[in-house]
Amino acid sequence: MRTIDKEKIIANCGHVVVLKGGDSSEREISLLSGEAVYRELLALGVNVSVLDVGDTIVADLDNLKPDLALIMLHGQGGEDGTIQGLLEVLKIPYTGSGVLASALAMDKVKSKLIWQRLGLNAADYMELNEATDWQALIDDFGVAVVKPVNGGSSLGIAIVKDAASLQKQFELASEFDSQVMAEKCVVGKEFTVGVIEDQLLPTAQVRTSREFYDFDAKYFDEGTEIICPAQLSEEEQTELNELARAAYTSLGCKGLARVDVMQDQGGAFYLLELNTIPGMTDHSFVPIAAKQAGINFGNLLLTILELEQAAN
Repeated sequence: MRTIDKEKIIANCGHVVVLKGGDSSEREISLLSGEAVYRELLALGVNVSVLDVGDTIVADLDNLKPDLALIMLHGQGGEDGTIQGLLEVLKIPYTGSGVLASALAMDKVKSKLIWQRLGLNAADYMELNEATDWQALIDDFGVAVVKPVNGGSSLGIAIVKDAASLQKQFELASEFDSQVMAEKCVVGKEFTVGVIEDQLLPTAQVRTSREFYDFDAKYFDEGTEIICPAQLSEEEQTELNELARAAYTSLGCKGLARVDVMQDQGGAFYLLELNTIPGMTDHSFVPIAAKQAGINFGNLLLTILELEQAAN
């Protein structure tokens, strides 16, 4: 990780506003992430405000007059390019990926199309609708993972093994997003890689007693085990690093992001998704991986601020 010049970064960033909350299904996690970031920036001596984003966002930003927005909005409205587009119209610099990269990463179908076109390994999938032949899909996939196309925090996701469960879960997932997909279930180990521009954080591996790494396992289950650095051979780690870099670069991402990957029982890696605004709670992967790399939470945030300064 690059050398941190704390005083210079703080002086150059001016007034920072942390955007949190919003109205997506991931609001509660965004509030936790945003509050953690706000308190740490305050402790560092940054001139910082925090804003729970709502219908008066334009007027609120006009009143605050920030020099930089640090986006901690998870899910729709925060990670899909919407808030990024608004900030560009208002001419307020912001952290992280731009409009297009954010929109592509948020849309699991669009990102998979790009990755597969570039020859990057991603699990087979199918978009679902009321006319889907549920039995034919199960016959093809065997076991499927149903998930909202635009969403995160494992909300609305379930593993299904028969046609009736597939149709029922499609209906449940539709409550989170108008677009729903089924992905061929990859049985094996789950990994996540934090990316900050040209720097990769140590890979984290997830172990859970649940059927898969769902919402409760992510944020509340004390039995969830995060192994960092992951237990991978040097060859496997190199392969995974190359895959994560390629996924990040292919979507045009900037700043901090997190790439989620499965490794099947044969050792092959499969891209699941890329998060352009990863969580910053005490259960979140990125702060844990950064700590493993010798980067405390404050220096991680200073690096995020410095990257935005360098880009402008």
